[in-house]
Amino acid sequence: KIDNKIIVEVKDNGTGISQKAIDKIFQPFFTTKPTGQGTGLGLSLSYDIVTKGHGGEIKVETKEGESTGFSVILPV
Repeated sequence: KIDNKIIVEVKDNGTGISQKAIDKIFQPFFTTKPTGQGTGLGLSLSYDIVTKGHGGEIKVETKEGESTGFSVILPV
């Protein structure tokens, strides 16, 4: 908890997100998975719930080939 905000951070040790994809990850129906294996709605819905529903923010940091981290910042 910092400055009346709660911050939840999640980080993986996967392959990161390409710069080509990073600008699109919160768009509805964007997916890097093959056809039929993903709807592309998960991050889009999460973004809308956090930002529009709760007045918060979602931030992403990625290092291609290393990791990706997401921060969900919510006002309290």
